Parts: sequence; C-alpha cells; structure tokens
Amino acid sequence: MTFAFINAMHKEHEQLVQLLSNTKEKELGPFRVVEGKYGACDVVLMESGIGKVNAAIGAAELLHNYRLNAIINTGVAGGIDPTVGVMDVVVGKSVAYHDVDCGPENKPGQVQGLPLFFPASLRLLQIATELSAPETKIHSGLICSGDQFITDPATLQTIKQRFPEALAVDMESGALAQVCHLYHIPFLSFRIISDTPGVENHFDQYLNFWDTMADRSFSVTKALLEAVSKF
Repeated sequence: MTFAFINAMHKEHEQLVQLLSNTKEKELGPFRVVEGKYGACDVVLMESGIGKVNAAIGAAELLHNYRLNAIINTGVAGGIDPTVGVMDVVVGKSVAYHDVDCGPENKPGQVQGLPLFFPASLRLLQIATELSAPETKIHSGLICSGDQFITDPATLQTIKQRFPEALAVDMESGALAQVCHLYHIPFLSFRIISDTPGVENHFDQYLNFWDTMADRSFSVTKALLEAVSKF
C-alpha cells in the first residue's frame, strides 16, 4: 500500500518526515517530496505550500508519478463552530469551497459540473474518527476551503450562513478533494485546530499555537499515520 500525505507548511512536513524510515528526498516539479516507509507501508510526503493552486498541482504531480491508494491532507485549520476548540481535531466528513461562485445556476461554493460537497473515503474516515487519542477531542464534519486566512467576523458570518454545519476552515482541502474526486482516489482531510476565527486577538491565538502547542498536537497526527499504515 502506498499513501501520500500532503502538508501546506514546512513545520508540518518535517514532523512527519521524522517518523519514516529509509527516507529518500527528491524534487517533483516545483515540490519537495520525501519517500519512505512506515512499518510495511510506503509513504510519500509532500510539502505543497499554502493555497488551493499549490495543493491541486501537488496532488496532480503525485498522482502522475505514484500508484497511490489514497491521499491524506494533514495540517492546521481554523475552528468555526462553538463545539470546536484549539487543539481539537476536525476530520472532514465532507469538504466544500466557501469562496467559489459560478453564478445563479449553481449553489454557492459549487464548481459548475461538480458536486457541492466532496465526501471523504468512508474507510479512512472511520480510521480517523476511531483513533485512540485520549487527550484530543476528534470531531467529524464539514471543512470549508478558500484562499483566505479568515480573520474578519463578517467573512466568518457569511461562511456560517452558507454552511451552518461547517466546523473548520482551511486553504487546501477543497482543491485536494476535487482532484481526488476527478481521479477517483480516496481522500481524507485531517486538521488540528490552531485558532478560532472571530475571537478577540485571533491572529495572536494562531501565532501562539505555533509557539507553544504545535509539537504537543503532533501526537494525534502520528496516531493517524500508525492507524493508516494498517489500512
């Protein structure tokens, strides 16, 4: 079995690299890729960079160069529901865009000709939601994606009006889910909550996560890799 893990940011990527054995680094187009083993599982790690275009191109490069059984997106997200707090995990039961508008013949967030919601792989979803992570609260629900770091309360309100069930926002999951949908590849988004847009001093909250909490939060991502390796 071969799985690809895509991260937007360098620190997220490096944490996963440390878990692999027999690693080999290579360039794949504009991207840095690390191949390795975790148990009996082959793993490919990609640092895509931030945003939908980077994520989509990265996923396409992986699919053109490897025979993958699934793509998994890990990293951080903003929590946008009162039930979700910093250090919790949101597993994307489905993913949608919050910044797409293709006109009145389509629903807000829907790319014309494609579904509004991109569902996760049911098997990967089950694995993620059943992780043994006693210190981490794991939620399953809708993740909304767009090329915006959400800080403005009015923008957050618009997203919640369109998608009241949304639990988190990020900048890559939608594009990755769309690529996997088009290529018929199982997909999962697994996001640690780093901040909660709309609160006072929100950006300071985000920076504080990276300064004080990011390493502690990584244990749940390691648990996911361990569980997926037994897929």
